[in-house]
Amino acid sequence: MKIRSSEITMSAVHKHQYPAEGIPEIALAGRSNVGKSSIVNTLLNRRNFARTSQTPGKTRTINFYLINEEFYFVDLPGYGYARVAKSEKGKWGEIMERYLEDRDELCAIFLLVDIRHEPTGDDKLMYEWIKHYGYNCVVVATKSDKISRGQYQKHINIIRKKLQMASDEKVIPVSSLKKTGVDDLWNEIVAQYAEHGYTVTNE
Repeated sequence: MKIRSSEITMSAVHKHQYPAEGIPEIALAGRSNVGKSSIVNTLLNRRNFARTSQTPGKTRTINFYLINEEFYFVDLPGYGYARVAKSEKGKWGEIMERYLEDRDELCAIFLLVDIRHEPTGDDKLMYEWIKHYGYNCVVVATKSDKISRGQYQKHINIIRKKLQMASDEKVIPVSSLKKTGVDDLWNEIVAQYAEHGYTVTNE
């Protein structure tokens, strides 16, 4: 994918703050510290485009990144940080539900999990939430450089079993450090947009 332009256009909490141009969106969800910012930076070949919060679990906005003036990446607030108070978790739930319940532009959600570890209860809840709202879910197994390629299938099987994934749903191992799996991830992003009738230039 040739990235001609990328910009963060807004950070939103309420519906009236969302983009209104009808441009298609793919959202990225995952635990705090799972590597969402690193994945965005790797996809866009930019070092510090998406920045990690200094305090994990404190980011409570939905960030919209406009790519090539054709589509959005939507960075959803991270979840699962143990030190976040129940009141903060409640706010997170409200923000997420508000976005997911009625967003025609949203084509799919890519759920990021750490390939080294069994998905957490929060990961499973997020996966079930995605399915509940009727969105396609692609699982991105981050930090794949931390295990050998020979262990990939074993860990992917663990992820599939824990999340109770359908056989036709994909798990894509990706390493932001070694840039492996990035082409596969881009191909899936383009495919998800195409499935919803949008044409994204993949060159």
